[in-house]
Amino acid sequence: MLDLLKELCLLNGVSGDEDDVRSYLIQRALRSVDRVGVDSIGNLTVFKQGKKSTGNKLMLCAHMDEVGIIVTRITDEGFLKFDFVGGVDRRVAIGKPVVIGHDQVPGVIGLKAIHLTTKEERKKTPKTEALYIDIGAKDRETAEKLVEPGDYGAFLCQPEELGSGFFKAKAIDDRAGCAVMLKLLEEDLPLDVTFAFTAQEEVGTRGAFGAAFAVTPEIALVLETTTAADLPSVEDHRRVCAPGRGPVISYMDGATIYDRELFETLRRLSEENGIPWQTKEYIAGGNDARTIQRTKAGVRVAAVSAAVRYLHAPASVGSVADFENMLKLTRLFLNEMAQRLDEE
Repeated sequence: MLDLLKELCLLNGVSGDEDDVRSYLIQRALRSVDRVGVDSIGNLTVFKQGKKSTGNKLMLCAHMDEVGIIVTRITDEGFLKFDFVGGVDRRVAIGKPVVIGHDQVPGVIGLKAIHLTTKEERKKTPKTEALYIDIGAKDRETAEKLVEPGDYGAFLCQPEELGSGFFKAKAIDDRAGCAVMLKLLEEDLPLDVTFAFTAQEEVGTRGAFGAAFAVTPEIALVLETTTAADLPSVEDHRRVCAPGRGPVISYMDGATIYDRELFETLRRLSEENGIPWQTKEYIAGGNDARTIQRTKAGVRVAAVSAAVRYLHAPASVGSVADFENMLKLTRLFLNEMAQRLDEE
C-alpha cells in the first residue's frame, strides 16, 4: 500500500490536467479487468465483476486530481503570473518549488523581498496577484520558449516516511483513496463494484456529477482524505480529527448529510473488527459525495477518509496505519453489502 501511494503521489494531476494520473491508473486497472471507460470530462470508470452479480448498484469513488497552479501571463522580465487551481493557502505557497507543463519546467513561487515591503504589507497575507513564478528566464521571449499561458503547474515534494508511522507527500488528497481502490481492484470481490476515479474534484466536484449520472448507483462509498487540525495552537473543539486515530467516518460535513444507516454500518464494522475509527468533531469541508448524492433520484452515500495535516499544501502528512485501515474497512464494507444480497 505504501509503495503504491508513493508512486501515485509522485504523479502530477492538477484539476483539468489529470492525464498522467489517469494513464497510470488505466495501466494498473487493466491488470485486473479487460475494459475501462473514460468520459468527456476525464473521469475513469472501471467495472469489476464480483462473486455476486449486482450490476451498478455499488460505486466506490476517489478523485485523482490535486490542487496546483495555472499560468495566466508572462511578464516582460520573464516571470510567470498565475492563479491557483483549487483551494491553496497562499501563506504556504511562497518559496515553494513547482514544475510547469508536461515538460516539467522547474520554477519557484516568489514574492517581493521583505525589506521592500511596508509594515502594513507584512501584516497581511499576500494576494495572488502579488506572487509570481521564477523559471530563471532573462526575458519574455526566453520564457515563451518554455511555457505559455494555460500551462498547469504542480508542487514538488518527494514522498517519504516521516517519524513514527507517518507519511509526507503532495497530493495525498486524494491519491490515498485511489490507492485503496487500486488494491481492491487486484482482489477477488464479493460482489460487482464500479470504481470511479473522478476528475476536477478540487474545483467543485465537477467530475463526480458525470460519473454518478452515468453509473446511477444505489449506494456510493467515497474514499477521501479530510482536514486534520490536531495542532498545538488549535482549541480542542476545532481540531476536527487527527492522523493515527483511524479512518474518519463522516455523518455530516459542509456539503453532505450522509446516509445514517451506512454510517452506522461502517461504525459497527470498525468496532467488531478492531479497527480504530473517528468522526469529524467540527462540521467543515466537502467532497464528491455532495454531487453523487444529488444525482437523478438520489444516491445513498457514505464516506471513509484519512485525516491529513496541511491539506492542499505543497506537502501533507498522514498516517500509514490510517491508509491501511481504510482499505480494511472498505473490504469489510463490500463483504457486508454482498451478505445483504443473500438476505434479500
